[in-house]
This record gives sequence, C-alpha cells and structure tokens, in this order.
Amino acid sequence: MTAPTNLRSPVSIMAGIARSLGSAGNLPELLELIVEEAMDLTNADGGSLYLVKDNKLHFEIVRNNTLSIDFGGSRSTPIPDSFRPIALNKSSSHVCVHVITSEENANIADVYRQEAFDFSGTREMDRRTGYRSQSFLTVGLFDHHNHPVGVLQLINATDPNTEQVIAFTATQQEMVEGFAGMAAVSINNASLRDEITNLFESFMKLIASAIDEKSPYTGGHCRRVPDLVMDLANCVHKTETGPFADVHFNDDDMYELHVASWLHDIGKICIPEYVVDKATKLETIYDRIHEVEMRFEVLKRDAEIRKYKAILDGADATDTEALFQDQIKQLDEDLEFLKICNMGSEYLADEKINRLNSIAQTPITLNGVLQSVLTDDYLNNLSIRAGTLTFDERERIRDHITVTIQMLEQLPFPKHLTRVPEFAGGHHETMIGTGYPKGLFKEDMSVQARMMAIADIFEALTASDRPYKEAKSLSEAMRIMGIFKRKNHIDPDLFDEFIRSKVYLRYADEYMEAHLIDEIDEDALLAIKPTQH
Repeated sequence: MTAPTNLRSPVSIMAGIARSLGSAGNLPELLELIVEEAMDLTNADGGSLYLVKDNKLHFEIVRNNTLSIDFGGSRSTPIPDSFRPIALNKSSSHVCVHVITSEENANIADVYRQEAFDFSGTREMDRRTGYRSQSFLTVGLFDHHNHPVGVLQLINATDPNTEQVIAFTATQQEMVEGFAGMAAVSINNASLRDEITNLFESFMKLIASAIDEKSPYTGGHCRRVPDLVMDLANCVHKTETGPFADVHFNDDDMYELHVASWLHDIGKICIPEYVVDKATKLETIYDRIHEVEMRFEVLKRDAEIRKYKAILDGADATDTEALFQDQIKQLDEDLEFLKICNMGSEYLADEKINRLNSIAQTPITLNGVLQSVLTDDYLNNLSIRAGTLTFDERERIRDHITVTIQMLEQLPFPKHLTRVPEFAGGHHETMIGTGYPKGLFKEDMSVQARMMAIADIFEALTASDRPYKEAKSLSEAMRIMGIFKRKNHIDPDLFDEFIRSKVYLRYADEYMEAHLIDEIDEDALLAIKPTQH
C-alpha cells in the first residue's frame, strides 16, 4: 500500500527547516521562524525562545495560539516588561536555567504533577488567563563550541486528531534537539552578521566624527546628507506615477544608499582643515591678516621715526606732524581695505584689484631688507575675486571626490554594497557632463547617485555652520536649486519629486532656523523647463 503523499519524512522536514533558517533576513525574523517551525514540528500550542546575554536568559519570542499571544520578533508586539530576564544561577530551580547549566533537556508530561522545577510563574499565569499549561519540552541551544546560546521551550503538544493536549514524544524530542543544533548555529551566524553590521555602522560614523573633529563644518554635512538622501529615496520608492513609477528599492538597495551617503565625503579627511574651513583669504593654520597688521605697525613706526628725524633736521614741526597724520590715516585706510578684502564676502572688481596691487608695492624694511609690504603669496590670496579659495585650493577640494572614490574602491564591499563607490562618487557630477571628477551624463549615473547630488547641494546651501558664508533662506536655496534644474546640473525629475514630496520642507523643519524658513512657490519651481543640450 502506498503511503499518503501528504506525509513528510523526518529528513524531508529537517531539510525544509534548514532551508527556512537559511533564508531568514535578520535576527528577529530568524528567532520567530525558529519558534514557529518548532511549534509546527511538534504541533505545540505555544513556544518561547530565550537568548543568553550578560549571564541571563532574556525573552525574545513568546507565542501561544490559544491565548493569541504574539510577543517579540520583527512584526509583533514587543516583549512586555513583566517578562523579566532570568539569571543563570546554578542553584535556580527554573527549568530553562537547568537545561543550560546542566546541558540536560527537559521533557515534562504535566507541570502540575512534577516537583523537580519551579513552575509557580506558569501557574500564576494560568490562574489569570484560565489557560491550562501541561506538557513542556525545554531544549538548550548550544553553538559548535558548546557555548550556551539560548533556550527553546515548547508548551502543550496537541494530538492532531483529537486536539487533546498530550506529552511530547521521544521522537518529537529527538527532532527538536536536532533542530535546536541548527537553530543555535543560525542564531550565532545571524548575531555575527548583526555585530559586523553594527561594527561597520560604527566605523562609518567614526569616520564622520573624525571629519567632524577635523572640521565641524564638514562633519555636520556628513551627518545631515544621509537624512536628506534617505527621505528622498523613500519618496521615490513610493511613487506610483511619473518617471519613477517603476523605480523601487529593496532593503539591500536602501542600506547600500545609506552607506554611500555616510561615506560620500570620506576623501575630505585627506584635505587640510585650513583649506576645507578657510574662512578668510589669508587663513592657513591661522589667519595671516595679523601678520599684515604687524607689517602696517612697522610702517607706522617708520613714519613716526621719519617725522622725528625731520624735526631734528630742522623741518617745521607743524607741517611734519600734519604729513605724519596723513600717512597714518592712509595706512589705516589701506589696512582696513585689506581686512575687508580678506573676508571674501564681497566680489573684487577691477578697481579693487588695482588698489590691492598699489598697496602691495608699498615699501617696507624688515630685518634690514627692503621689500614690498605684501608678499606675492599674500597678494595672490587677497586678489581672489570671490570667496576665500585660490585656484589651487579649489582644485584640492575638488580632488576630495577622486580620493573618496579611490578609498571606497579599495574596500572589499560584499555583493549588496558593490555600488557604494558609484553612489558616493557622483554627487558633483551634472546631467550634461560638466561636473567632476568623471564628467558623467545623466544616463551614466544611477538614480541613487543623482539623489546624492541633490542632497549634497541643498544641504550646503542651507547649512548655517559654514565659516565662509551665512545660511541662505529656504526660498533662496530653492531658487538656486531651480537654477541648477534649468541648467541640468541636477536631475530635473528628481528635483520635482523633492518638491512634491515635501522632502525640502521636512529637512528645513528639522535642521534650519525658524526665521530662515519662508514661503516657497512650488508651482513656479515645478514649471521650470531644463535647457536643451
């Protein structure tokens, strides 16, 4: 007679369970899968799983079909505070502690008819709920080094034909014990994965902290850009119409973008802080305007010496004093002009460049050597027409993205993170090949890299912690973003989604000062048409 086709052999059952354990995405999913599979394997009405942490057994999963209890795991109600951890004390009479400390599993037909273990807590719960706990199978989980991992406890095995509670059979116990070994290894592997992920997360944030220590201005940027990017990515993922209707991201995609956003400026760690944070044109390790001030003090001293020498040589004291005061006034005016130029907040037109060159030629004697009051380096820096950076310094900052890509490409990323260098390395590219470092076009870039560009620019425009500029209002920042849209410097469609989904507004509410958050004409921004190229 042929056996019914719906019956599975123990080997088939265990193979199926092994496949299921291998497919669990994270530790909470794995733990609930272990309990569910064990309950199915034994037709148990309830099950619990504890993990060993800090020499205690901590509840992770609690299930009971009759009582509709579904605590713990990834999709359920959290474990109530009343389910307190159990100390792994060898003198304890708790059955779960016993199976760990003695390495002997316990199969109890009826907890009310035994005296070996303390089930007072179980009886109290039965009294409150009207439930009748009876058969228990408690199995220790040990890894391949025989270190305790946790405890799996099953409650009330049920006869599938009569639905009566029965004792767990020896065969069921043997199968659960075999299953427990696989479960312990799976838990260990999942825990190791979580630990590695946590380590990597900490490493990413350590890098941001290192940049923060080196440059508080860039450090804030590294922390804020991820929020912007991930918010925009979530909105694109949920979009059901328009150009991104078919663009969706799974968990691995989102984590890959998360990593890239945290590491997108890692190359700046190689750029001197006096370049990244250059608040004035003459700043290096310190602001060299103080050296210029010292040189003007020398000029004033020399003028005063000349005055007294002229008087001693018989010159009219009144006329000499008047000439001296005129010289001092001119020096003060010239120095004040240099200080204003040094700030970099005003554009230097040709007439100001000419005045700089004229002042630079003022002769001064230092250490017995006649020279110009401004060295070529001072003059070159002060002659920067806009901002505080020289051409070489701008190129050095631009190089940070090349360094970022080189550093990230050297890391042995796992398969689900292989696109991190591309995502992180594209935030200074444009849609028309005018960006850097690779001069990419829109079709050369992933959606994620294009998101990075929008987040990077918007954060920089609205940041209030830059040494070289004041934070822009929300409307001004969005106006500039609109210009970038028109010029195809950013993805026009992504920017429209940035607006429609209110990503910009949520970010502003979180990070911008209230007085800078003003009205935005969304319709006008959405109506901007990119220039055809």
